[in-house]
Amino acid sequence: MSESEKCVGRVQRMQFLTGKHLSRRTVLRGFGAAVSLPFLDSMVPAQTPLRRTAAMPKARFCAIEMVHGAAGSCITGSRLNYWSPAKEGKDFEITPTLKSLEPFRDYLTIVSDTDLAGANAWAVAEEGGDHNRSSAVYLTAAHPKLTEGSDIQAGPSIDQIYAQHFGQDTPLPSMQLCIENVDGSGACGYGYACVYADTISWAGPQQPLPMERDPRVAFERLFGEGGTPQQRLQRQKTDRSILDGIMGDIARLQKGLDPSDRRRLNGYLDDVREVERRIQRIEKYNASGEARALPEAPLGVPDSFEEHTKLMFDLQALAFMANVTRVSSFKMGRDASNRLFPESGVKTPFHSASHHGENPRNIAEFAKINAYHVGQLPYFLEKLKNTPDGDGNLLDHSLIVYGSPMGDSHIHDHKRVPLFMVGHANGTIQGNMHIREPLGTPMANAWLTVLHRLGVDDVDRVGDSTGEVAF
Repeated sequence: MSESEKCVGRVQRMQFLTGKHLSRRTVLRGFGAAVSLPFLDSMVPAQTPLRRTAAMPKARFCAIEMVHGAAGSCITGSRLNYWSPAKEGKDFEITPTLKSLEPFRDYLTIVSDTDLAGANAWAVAEEGGDHNRSSAVYLTAAHPKLTEGSDIQAGPSIDQIYAQHFGQDTPLPSMQLCIENVDGSGACGYGYACVYADTISWAGPQQPLPMERDPRVAFERLFGEGGTPQQRLQRQKTDRSILDGIMGDIARLQKGLDPSDRRRLNGYLDDVREVERRIQRIEKYNASGEARALPEAPLGVPDSFEEHTKLMFDLQALAFMANVTRVSSFKMGRDASNRLFPESGVKTPFHSASHHGENPRNIAEFAKINAYHVGQLPYFLEKLKNTPDGDGNLLDHSLIVYGSPMGDSHIHDHKRVPLFMVGHANGTIQGNMHIREPLGTPMANAWLTVLHRLGVDDVDRVGDSTGEVAF
């Protein structure tokens, strides 16, 4: 690089002062790196109320899907309150499946007894295809067109509706992540294109968005867009940190920060580096020739479900901290997956366990797997709650939804689908609430309410919605 190019680079990297405060859009750029900053007090103009400044971002939104419904949605599981509490309102009891969410009760909203009719078979030719179309319905509440070709049809998903309204001024409008393999193209059975089962995010009725499984690729999208592709590849080959090329700028920036902001910045950069180290360690092991449980997976994908899930949650937390994006979707499983989750205490493969045959013992085993999956969230929620953000923390300013497009998985039913939310969404959702809707209420009513609470006021319908849910 010539001296003039270096000079231009330094100017570009250090042009982040607006008046006497730091711009919320500050990005430090180096060799193959583009690192946005977390929210700092220095980003608020002096003597200006925080909520009256552009530094205060819109709420972050994360939509999480776990396939195969829940034990609490079948007749026996519903009677035993595996998922939904018996009591409504604020005086509800935390159920066995949701026990891990007890520390976040004040942020928790449970919505029970809604249906996802769009995932049902609407014609004889569609019967048996529930696993192949359900994910496409989860956030769209739209009935997918039966096709194996390119003429796919579903609907816009709520994450993308929010991104289209409030995600266009961030480096990434949204991010889409997944845990299990995707087929990408072609037909996947019962007359449905694979894309219906591969993603939960749709920018439009014919615009499914791909989900990223590899933590390395996701990391590079968040922090590695600076420099040329050759520079980024060289950095990875030499095992250098993405932060190495911006250490000088970091040092200069820190000199102008107060102690509180310096601690916050250092903590954020430590988190970035720690995630990077974990990815490097996984890649090194997977390239060593040692036997892998997931031999078909990319080098950056760990064999461990928990390790993979935590990495993906870390990446979303970092993205939300630095306002790289306000919107994420996370597909934690894939329909008909027979993955084993031994940490749940159950030895039966996931899909097989979901077909419990209304046997109480099998239902109880399936409930353990459900509880294990829900139990991955507190790691993410704790990170958000412990991250200062403006006049609160990231969980105050976020909404995380978790659910499934299926209810009773044994009969491929889409009634009484599991659904809960965590977060205050910038104060628009109170939390500590269980709401039981009248039987037959569309799940889409919850999605419409979510959009309105997030500030999307010009949308009056999502899929088959008929109104709002009172939360």
